[in-house]
Amino acid sequence: MSTTIVTDSTAYLPEGFAERHGVRVVPLHVAVDGRSRLDGVDFGPAELAAALGEHRRVTTSRPTPGELAEVYRSVLAGSAEEIVSVHLSRDLSGTWEAARLAAEEVDPVRIRVVDSRATGMGLGFAALAACAAGGDARCAEEAAVAAAGRVKMFFCVETLDHLRRGGRIGAAAALVGTALAVKPLLHVDDGRIVPLEKVRTMGRAIARLVDLAASAAGSGPVGLAVHHLAAPERAAELATLLDERVPGSTGCLISEVGAVIGAHTGPGVLGVVVLPGGVS
Repeated sequence: MSTTIVTDSTAYLPEGFAERHGVRVVPLHVAVDGRSRLDGVDFGPAELAAALGEHRRVTTSRPTPGELAEVYRSVLAGSAEEIVSVHLSRDLSGTWEAARLAAEEVDPVRIRVVDSRATGMGLGFAALAACAAGGDARCAEEAAVAAAGRVKMFFCVETLDHLRRGGRIGAAAALVGTALAVKPLLHVDDGRIVPLEKVRTMGRAIARLVDLAASAAGSGPVGLAVHHLAAPERAAELATLLDERVPGSTGCLISEVGAVIGAHTGPGVLGVVVLPGGVS
């Protein structure tokens, strides 16, 4: 049976990946000083960095069940017979719940909804694994769940202020140091943002991200991705170090995050996503 994979804009797939793999991307909502935009459609990383730099109020919200239902109907009216809809962690957003409600409304038999327990390329790798599985929706769903279960995500931020204001951290507040040079390292654990450690400089943070990624990757094939916001040089440096350090890497992907992640992490964020075994 023909199966189409749907995901949301927080996967931040590198440019051209969605089209190449036939993935349908549903944008989340962004509001800047109350004016509504669509993540990755009419509001991208450059606009976000500028808005945050001007201290404008940036908020985000899920797509509505009605918007997702419209996408599902459009997909099923085309060549697809089934849908696997893979989304960011339900602990970070209501998108998964909106997708579940939409699937119930449209066709719960032909639409399967997966909580990736991640975001960024943690979500993106799960969606790509579903694409690579081929076959029916059950096979694609199982591949997405399996990939999501293997993903490891590590990131560092310039400050915890954005995460704290957005309500995306709880225990992570304990990482706040008194020295301005402290750079918090965090990771995503079972769908939640959790503190890991803190280091004194961004240089040390990059070195620790490489160490953590190399340890998580092991010696076999691995998918690697680097995320950033308004830090292309640091992202390129990090990707080069990862390719040199991780023997199973066939090339680290680099993707700049948009509003839904970037509004909560702030400019300067660097993240590494590791998928042991790669997308098979």
